[in-house]
Amino acid sequence: MFCVAAIQAQEKPTLYLETTVVSYLAARPSSDVVTLTHQEMTRQWWEKRRKLYAIFVSEVVHIEANRGDAEAARRRIQIIKEFPVLRATDDARELAKHYMSMIPLPRCAEADALHLAIAVINRMDYLVTWNCRHLAAGRVRRAAEHINRVRKLSSCTICTPEELLYEDTDMD
Repeated sequence: MFCVAAIQAQEKPTLYLETTVVSYLAARPSSDVVTLTHQEMTRQWWEKRRKLYAIFVSEVVHIEANRGDAEAARRRIQIIKEFPVLRATDDARELAKHYMSMIPLPRCAEADALHLAIAVINRMDYLVTWNCRHLAAGRVRRAAEHINRVRKLSSCTICTPEELLYEDTDMD
């Protein structure tokens, strides 16, 4: 029925890397203290914890990473070039439209709904993002879990790099 990118018997949990995380990794240090803190937590997670996951991106991440300043885009693409690319299938696009109709999201969040749908359709364990307005928000998490349960789909854990930085720290 659905395209499954992650092999269930895989040792590492699967992780969909959303564009905001890539942007924080590639960006120059921010003068905004909150953004700078997020950048530093992202770098720490990247250096210390990312190898614990089988990381995937999508064609949507590639499109978004290519936007804007050419030098910044080059740095973003360099970061994601090694990861397998998941397609925005018809199933994912249909699920994203359903998310948009059922979750109170603004029209500008269509790509965010597609990120979530791609992660769900491909049975990712995690969707990692710094988009706390349209993805890592409690109301979005709850609504997506409900939608997925009704449609008999597995939900991925939507979280930030900060949350994963401290997960399973007893394994170190």
